[in-house]
Amino acid sequence: METTRIFNSADYFQPAEGEPIRSVVTESKDAVVVAWHVKPGQSIRPHIHPSGQDTWTILSGSGRYFLEQDGTSQQIKAGDVVIAPTAALHGVLNNGTVPLVFISVVSPADAGYELMAL
Repeated sequence: METTRIFNSADYFQPAEGEPIRSVVTESKDAVVVAWHVKPGQSIRPHIHPSGQDTWTILSGSGRYFLEQDGTSQQIKAGDVVIAPTAALHGVLNNGTVPLVFISVVSPADAGYELMAL
């Protein structure tokens, strides 16, 4: 049985109006890998993964990354690797002028997802 192990991320980024599209690259019980294309002014709403970690590798663009429920945030940019440990609030607002493009790895795949208010 052959399993695909190499993926071209460019095949998965999906620019969209309204909400950014969560485009799954691959998924196993161990992790889900997602490609994100967040246009200027778009955001990924603050959320947590109650039972797992979310790691983002920022490929291009920049944005305001939410760190805490009190609204604390930090600017992120191309080249950054951003980690949200288990149950840590995170999300992003693209406050730049170009798309924010990144790969997210949530581990394990059944880490769960809960929206949070700031």
